[in-house]
Amino acid sequence: MTGQGPDVCLDAILSLSGNDSWSVDRDHAVRNLSAYVVRSFDEHSLIFAVPLRVSRPLLSEIPLDCRGSAGAVALIIEKIKQNAGSDPRLGPLIGRGTRFPHQFSSFTEPYTLVASPAALACDLWHAGPRNCADASGIRLLINGALPCPGEFSPREVASVTEAVAHLCDAIAEIACAVPAMVLEEAWLSALDQQLLRDVLPERGLVSFIGDGSRLARNYTRHRCHFRTAGPKEDVNIPFTCPLELGPCELELPASGRTVTGLGIRKKEVCAVAGSNAQGKTTFLEGIIAGVDDHASGDGRELVVTVQGTSIAEALNCQLNRADVSMFFSSLPPGIRGTVRAASGMGSGSMNMASQVQQAIERHVPLLIIDEDRAAPNLLVHSCIQTTEITPLSEILARDRLRMGETTIIFAACAMDTLVAQADRIMLLDQHVAHAVDRTVFRRRVADSLEKMARDLRMGG
Repeated sequence: MTGQGPDVCLDAILSLSGNDSWSVDRDHAVRNLSAYVVRSFDEHSLIFAVPLRVSRPLLSEIPLDCRGSAGAVALIIEKIKQNAGSDPRLGPLIGRGTRFPHQFSSFTEPYTLVASPAALACDLWHAGPRNCADASGIRLLINGALPCPGEFSPREVASVTEAVAHLCDAIAEIACAVPAMVLEEAWLSALDQQLLRDVLPERGLVSFIGDGSRLARNYTRHRCHFRTAGPKEDVNIPFTCPLELGPCELELPASGRTVTGLGIRKKEVCAVAGSNAQGKTTFLEGIIAGVDDHASGDGRELVVTVQGTSIAEALNCQLNRADVSMFFSSLPPGIRGTVRAASGMGSGSMNMASQVQQAIERHVPLLIIDEDRAAPNLLVHSCIQTTEITPLSEILARDRLRMGETTIIFAACAMDTLVAQADRIMLLDQHVAHAVDRTVFRRRVADSLEKMARDLRMGG
């Protein structure tokens, strides 16, 4: 033994010999990072982490492209979490016996992401670089909590070590018991998403929303962001692409299944219209989340978006030599420089203009704008608006080529003149997708504006 107190427990845990089904992964045991035993702040709990190697040769057992193995590992982790409440040996995962077990609820919070390019929900247990399959088996980084011993006597240390050994036994049993057929399905699902994301550009698409996708999210204490949140339980109507929008049919590269859905095309402008609380923002968030790989049951397994998607929104923050020349012909008071190099505390519209222009200059494949988070004067024209600003609706009407290679998809409720410039218009009504004929919509907008003009003149 080389340490004192909790360090004695860590030494004992790292010395566990394991058995035929598991062993401590000493090659990846970095003290105070992937391997530790520490007291909680209130000193009532002993929090630990230990890297574990389960001896199931997953990569040779399921001879598929290893890029999909994260799907199988994610499924195994969720199976372990599901048993945490019923198997006493898994008690440390939920802090059983500690004074405040709710403090450790994140250990077993369900997680329906398989992989993500962003560092999302880092405190939750999920597949990743430290929870993966390789040639040696399945590597899992185990976190848990036990009641903190009083004196760290040899007997108490042995009790802690035994509890961790039983925990490893239970985890290995579950990991080895999941049928290969079930793991293969999860593997193929993850692989399909990755490979489809790679081939979307070849099909002239930047995003695909498969029929049957359920995009509404249920937020929890630990999953309070739309990309990590699980599926909503009550109102979560499956998406179906309207025939008038030209559904596309794709073959999933790994499984060979054929699926249909809405394909967002390169260089198009696509509008998602509808009244309040009809799912417009949820739809856009689903597209943004398409850069992640999702587990079966998440609802977004058939929503795939190419990497590099940008979001433009109104933010009051500092500008540093920002180019806003696409929208502004001169700068308002308080902003230094020129329209090609503006500096100072910018308004929401100026910051949004900079974001849009940067996205187009970088040739991002997809730009997303949500009316609820946008600067209205940057999107549509107003009669009191000066000639110093040209809104997006006018740029799309008169100079579409300025958008370059970038696809734009936006959600709007009260911006008819912007929606009228879209190549395709999808209407969400009662959370169900419908198509709107562009020609008919433009006629309705024109009639509405003419009626408004007459009413204003009569009332003047």
